[in-house]
Amino acid sequence: MFPLRAIINASVALGIHPNVLTLIGVLINIVAAVALGSGRFVLGGVIMIAASIFDFIDGKVAHISGKQSQFGAFWDSTLDRFSDLILFLGLIHLYSNLRRTDYVMIAALAAIFSIMISYARARAESLIEKCKVGFMERPERIVLFWIGAFTNRMAAVMWVLLVLSIITVVNRIHYTYLVLNRKPIPTGNNFLTRGFSRAFFWRDERATLPYDVWVIAILAFIWLTPPDWLRDPTAAGLGVWGWR
Repeated sequence: MFPLRAIINASVALGIHPNVLTLIGVLINIVAAVALGSGRFVLGGVIMIAASIFDFIDGKVAHISGKQSQFGAFWDSTLDRFSDLILFLGLIHLYSNLRRTDYVMIAALAAIFSIMISYARARAESLIEKCKVGFMERPERIVLFWIGAFTNRMAAVMWVLLVLSIITVVNRIHYTYLVLNRKPIPTGNNFLTRGFSRAFFWRDERATLPYDVWVIAILAFIWLTPPDWLRDPTAAGLGVWGWR
């Protein structure tokens, strides 16, 4: 945390408005998208981490400097959606240049459902008190982009993002329906149905055992699934299964 605290303190001392820091983060993410679009994944990953620093510190600077506002929250949330989409756009450009229509569609659908996750929650919370259910939230999506960039397993990451984003959106729609109609959350009657209900109506916090199990399963899929099985546009071979 020391480097982040130093940046936060410097921003406060220089009087940099937190809304400006948010905008800088978005502009850096545009550069990251350009790097992804040209197939320079490692460079894109490094730039994404730089952008995430500004994404992290803007709220801290606003709190310390007393510049928190409703517009600031709106500005931050709106630009977050733009940052998410621009990264997907970089990959869509790359897959389009590689003539891989299948992954253009996968990346486009992953982008659509990733945005729908945030929209579903925002719309639900205009009707009910809280709708923080589902695993695939924004921090998870950003970290998955990092993993895909640094390990050259972006195809596997796109599949994870697509499938879990769809599940999260459906989760939030169903949860909102149950709450609005005053129906109980299903808990299941046996081991299998209880496990399904627990996973579908995901409400476990980060750094808990269930969350860590999910993370391990996701990382295992990304790292152990051979690129050839996924017809990965940017990687080839059998991955760890091809090691001798």
